[in-house]
Amino acid sequence: MSAESLLQLQTSRQRGNNFYGAIAKAMGARKTINSREIIRVASVFEAAKGLIVLFAGFGLLTFIHKNIRLVAEQFVRHLNLNPARHYPKIFLDVINHTTDWQLWALTLSSLIYAMVRFAEAYGLWFHRQWAEWFGFLTGGMYIPVEIYEILLGVTWIKLTILILNLAIVVFLGKSLYQSRQSTVSGRGL
Repeated sequence: MSAESLLQLQTSRQRGNNFYGAIAKAMGARKTINSREIIRVASVFEAAKGLIVLFAGFGLLTFIHKNIRLVAEQFVRHLNLNPARHYPKIFLDVINHTTDWQLWALTLSSLIYAMVRFAEAYGLWFHRQWAEWFGFLTGGMYIPVEIYEILLGVTWIKLTILILNLAIVVFLGKSLYQSRQSTVSGRGL
């Protein structure tokens, strides 16, 4: 007997004891996943994006006053790429012309981006409607770019990112719509 059928059996019998419910709970059964839990998952996802960008930004600080070209060449060789080829050469040329001020600017930009992601994560975690709107709009802005990237070449990473982003945007849109409907019906309109 599955955990869900035990839960249904317990619900249908409405007994005073909670025997079947305890077994179902022990087997990991859940009645439903509510929208608050899904929004909290989206909150953790946003916080994780902020942390990754924050760590990358502070990682850039380690290259200030150092020979970044040497590090970039070692990185290209570590990936078994030929530095004379087109894309590695472009990467190395960009790195060669990067100044300390540009590294500071990139670090500051990553800090600002991370703070925005943390604010959104906070708002989603505490179920603030402004955060749902913000997540819906900013997530929706990336969808055309993600589709374009998939049209250039399908990879499992690109597809996973698109699916996750679409799921979050659709869910936030549904949540906003339901919130709007409950507000309208609450007013008696």
